[in-house]
Amino acid sequence: MSEWPYGDPARAPARGPLHVGGELDFATLLAAYRHGVFPWYSEDEPVQWWSPNPRFVLPPGDLRVTDSLRKTMRKPGWTVTLDQAFERVMRACAAVPRHGQDGTWITEEMIAAYVELHRRGHAHSVEVSWQGELVGGLYGVAIGRIFHGESMFHTRSDASKVGFAALVGRLRTAGFQLIDCQMPTAHLASLGAAPIRRAEFLATLARERDQAPAAHAWVSPLALAGP
Repeated sequence: MSEWPYGDPARAPARGPLHVGGELDFATLLAAYRHGVFPWYSEDEPVQWWSPNPRFVLPPGDLRVTDSLRKTMRKPGWTVTLDQAFERVMRACAAVPRHGQDGTWITEEMIAAYVELHRRGHAHSVEVSWQGELVGGLYGVAIGRIFHGESMFHTRSDASKVGFAALVGRLRTAGFQLIDCQMPTAHLASLGAAPIRRAEFLATLARERDQAPAAHAWVSPLALAGP
C-alpha cells in the first residue's frame, strides 16, 4: 500500500493546505484518504491537499432525522440506489451553483481520478430518484469503516437529505464508525455532524482503515424507512 508522500497530516495548518502540488492519480489519492488527507482546490489552482483541524464528522448513530424528513422519506415516489451512476452524480455536484462559490472545485482532472477510485471499488455514489428522475445524490470514498463524504446535490427539495439519511442508515448497520464530512456546513450540522480534534480523527482512521465493513455495505438499493 502506498504511503502518503507530502508531509505529516497531523502537522498541517489548521485552516490551510498541508501541501500544494503533486499528482492527482489513483495511488496518491488512495494514500491521501488512508492518511486523513483530501484534495480541495479550484480549476485555476494547483492541487491542494488538506488535513484541517478540527475535523467535521458524524458518527452514524448521531444522525439527526426530523419528523418532517421522516415523513418526506415515507412518500412512495423515492428510490435510492448505490453505485448506479457515479460519474453522473459527480458531474451533477459540479454543476449545481453554490452560495459564495464562483465556479466549481470538482474539476475534470478530479472527476477522472475519482471515477478510477470508483472503478476499483473505493469510491461510491448514492443516487436519489423521484418518480424515476434523478433529483439528488452524493459521492465519497470508503476506507475501511470510515466513509469520507465529498459532495452532494439536489434539484428537488430534501432530495440530498433523503439520500444522506438512507446512506447513514446503511453505514450504521454495516459497521461504519465515522462519516468524515471534512469541512463544517450548516446543512450537515443540522443532520448531527460536529467538529472533533484532528488528532482524534486521525487516530480513529488509523484504527478503522483496514477493518472491513459488513458484506452488504454497498448492495443497492437503500431502505427508506430512515434510521
